[in-house]
Amino acid sequence: MANHKSSVKRIRQIKVRRLANRYVSRTARNKVRELRALTSGEEARKMYPEVCSTLDKLAKKNVIHRNKAGNLKSKLASHVNSLS
Repeated sequence: MANHKSSVKRIRQIKVRRLANRYVSRTARNKVRELRALTSGEEARKMYPEVCSTLDKLAKKNVIHRNKAGNLKSKLASHVNSLS
């Protein structure tokens, strides 16, 4: 157990942050999965900007690496383009 008041607070903060990050990364993964499962080009074009926005927000908050976000967006864009 931590001995300092500041380290006890730090542990509390980390726990809250980890839970929040886990939630947003899980929802982002579900959105990516849903977009990949789409077979309609029109629906995919509507959903693509939302998914990209979510990935950019995760990268900005350092939940995922910015290169991973870029790679996912690139793969999703090629998938959306292949549907049309």
